[in-house]
Amino acid sequence: MKPTVLIVDDDEEIRTQLKWGLEEDYEPVLAENREVAVAAFAKHRPAVVLLDLGLPPNPNETTEGMAILAELLTRDPGAHVIVVTGQSDREHALKAIQSGAHDFLPKPVEMEELKVILRRTVTVAELKRENRLSPATTREEDGYEDIIGRSPAMKQVFNMITKVAAVDAPVLVLGESGTGKELAAKAIHLRSKRRDKPFVGINCGAIPESLLESELFGHEKGAFTGAHAQRKGRVETAEG
Repeated sequence: MKPTVLIVDDDEEIRTQLKWGLEEDYEPVLAENREVAVAAFAKHRPAVVLLDLGLPPNPNETTEGMAILAELLTRDPGAHVIVVTGQSDREHALKAIQSGAHDFLPKPVEMEELKVILRRTVTVAELKRENRLSPATTREEDGYEDIIGRSPAMKQVFNMITKVAAVDAPVLVLGESGTGKELAAKAIHLRSKRRDKPFVGINCGAIPESLLESELFGHEKGAFTGAHAQRKGRVETAEG
């Protein structure tokens, strides 16, 4: 069965173009306003929602689009919503991400880019559904491995770890010293497709700049003074 994609846009031509471009791999469901979108969301339970932020009655603003986003996430906090916005509205797109949207696309929408994002998002949705069915993979109440916490902020961290772990892409974890970046990285690794591969931690700040390349990528015997034997780098070690 093809994954269902709910397309919410007030422009009939755009809805038709997106339907035509996606119907080979997906089941597009079209909606032109909030009422139709919410009803379609409840009926079809789409894997992904493609939501234009600029909708009537004020299509030059994002008020209606953000309201629909909030309503869909209230109905299903795990909904995967991709917002579509103009190039000059990236601030609103980031606000939508902070409010719970999964991703965003700038206008005009490039079909190939959309398909890549949809494949990735559907994969995340499917893996999250599998995780919900497996009690061993989610431990929000007890903490994630060595990360302990039940506050709303920590639950948000756990939710983000689960989301990014399902995506087959590099993940950059940012934070001040001592905030638990390595613990988060380990939790992501244990929930990823690479969980059976080694997790290799490295403190780059503790390695002299002249040796960092060799530490990461290894070296052959005799590559430099003191290289008495071939050495496997950390990257190769992590590859397993």
